[in-house]
Amino acid sequence: MANVYYEKDADPSLLNGRKVAILGYGSQGHAHALNLKDSGVDVRVGLRDGSSSWAKASEAGLAVAGLSDACAQADVIMVLAPDTEQAAIYDAHIAPNLEDGDALFFAHGFNIRFDLIAPPAGVDVAMVAPKGPGHLVRRTYEEGGGVPCLIAVENDATGTAKGLALAYADAIGGARAGVIETTFTEECETDLFGEQVVLCGGITELVRSGFDTLVDAGYQPEIAYFECLHELKLIVDLMYEEGISGMRYSVSDTAEYGDLSRGPRVIDDHVKATMKTILGEIQSGEFAREWVAESTSGRENFHRLEAEGREHRIEKVGAELRGMMPWISAGKQSVQDVSGGQG
Repeated sequence: MANVYYEKDADPSLLNGRKVAILGYGSQGHAHALNLKDSGVDVRVGLRDGSSSWAKASEAGLAVAGLSDACAQADVIMVLAPDTEQAAIYDAHIAPNLEDGDALFFAHGFNIRFDLIAPPAGVDVAMVAPKGPGHLVRRTYEEGGGVPCLIAVENDATGTAKGLALAYADAIGGARAGVIETTFTEECETDLFGEQVVLCGGITELVRSGFDTLVDAGYQPEIAYFECLHELKLIVDLMYEEGISGMRYSVSDTAEYGDLSRGPRVIDDHVKATMKTILGEIQSGEFAREWVAESTSGRENFHRLEAEGREHRIEKVGAELRGMMPWISAGKQSVQDVSGGQG
């Protein structure tokens, strides 16, 4: 069983006197910075000169500095820039300002797991990874709750790295919900696998394939959209709240029998074999090398695939139908409005 920690297990005093730099002010960056500030932590945001996020962070009452200056000021540095940009930021801005006893934090294990960043032995290296998007990290904190977090320690130079990571997780609200201990390798590999096979890649292709199957068979695109995408939220909410068994209890007997008897035909041994292949590509570093190379070469393939996705017919139908349902977005603030990218 995993080790799970709560507020009673955290020692907030470990952050007393520490100066924290949050590098990036995107979805996670704005939430970490604001929650830390509200928890009484000495925090500043590090951004590139000319960043569009500079004004937003300042208007939110946060101290803002250039990346190098923020790192020089701090002895705890949380890196919240995109994975493919972190190594360059580390080389140019973080490494020259690291001293023994400092702490270098990440919210994802990618750069440490795949050896893109190699911190010095005298620096604590740890992870604090909220298991939810930044706007929820912020909103639940303001409501008195929190989003569960993962913590991991890659290098414990001072003997207090785990305690410091737990104190940080507590300061952003994670210990209110629960903090689970893991490793950089486990977090990174399972996170990439979940994104590629289930949460993003698997779901989007399942939805679009179901939609295409119905439309190609002559059914109305609007009906196909409701059946294959819109109602997905209802099912996911039931699983989120009650688990798979609870969802099956809540739907009709007809739906449950269709689930039990046909689901394994859709996700069959061939699909599971493909999942294992994808996991192997993650574990071997093949995916990481491919993604880094794609980014450094200008992301031509990435942008092509992205454009093809936007042009799929489900997007046009969906936009029109969501326009008929303004309550879906009523009262909600987009991430773009509260943050300005990644820094």
